[in-house]
Amino acid sequence: MSETPYPQHTALSLAASGVPVLPLRGDKVPFGNCTACADNACGGRLNMKTPGPCRCPAPCHAWAAATTEPAVIVSPAWVAAWRRAVCVGYHPGGAGLTVVDLDDADAITWARTALPATRTVPTTRGEHWIYRGAMTSRNAVRPGVDIKSSMSYARFLGPGTGHLADLPDAVRALAARKPSVVRPALLAGAVPVGSGECPHRTPAYLERGIVMAEQRITAAHNAIHATVYGAFLAVLSRHGRCGCLTDTHVNRLFAAAQTKGETLRHCTDAWANARTTLGL
Repeated sequence: MSETPYPQHTALSLAASGVPVLPLRGDKVPFGNCTACADNACGGRLNMKTPGPCRCPAPCHAWAAATTEPAVIVSPAWVAAWRRAVCVGYHPGGAGLTVVDLDDADAITWARTALPATRTVPTTRGEHWIYRGAMTSRNAVRPGVDIKSSMSYARFLGPGTGHLADLPDAVRALAARKPSVVRPALLAGAVPVGSGECPHRTPAYLERGIVMAEQRITAAHNAIHATVYGAFLAVLSRHGRCGCLTDTHVNRLFAAAQTKGETLRHCTDAWANARTTLGL
């Protein structure tokens, strides 16, 4: 699917219909916070209904920067971002919408049997099913399925086809479930698993390393993929060969990454890539 040729024009049109928009950069994610807002030094921006103390003119704070104000969209700071943007993002929850992001053919097949028909937009690998009504966002609610609504963003990929249906209870129920966690079967053969002490350090050293990796992931405000990969790489570089890592340790790392919005697939890929880099 080709990207929007004139993102700012598309953004203005969407904003006029009440959809909060933001520019997305080359990797199709929001622009990182400016220097003044880095590490949330500005106090953050809670949401578009009750903004926090930040009044940054740039499109900072990801989904929370989404706006329907034409004056903001054409302001100098945003124009500079639009020139580098590849597509338009929007805040579904801010528009009273929920996007069920179906990432592959199996997920689409499931949706066709489990969910009511609604407006559908093709994506690079699957489809977005859009419903009228906002809810809590949650990733990896089932294989290949993410829910994007409040405190989240989605790419605008066109108007789609079909009529908007009301948000069904079946989708709300998915978000009410506990997020997916690592299944032991996924780890079979992926990492040496042992119950004894690390041969070159104490168990406390391993625990401290896991906690530091969790904190590193939790504190990330942008470049989440790279941060997760770096944290996995750091843990594996110290303990990937000594047999002291258990499924419990890896589950903790995956859970921290999923809390930041990573899918189970992304976690598994990052873990596998880190092992390949280290020759494990």
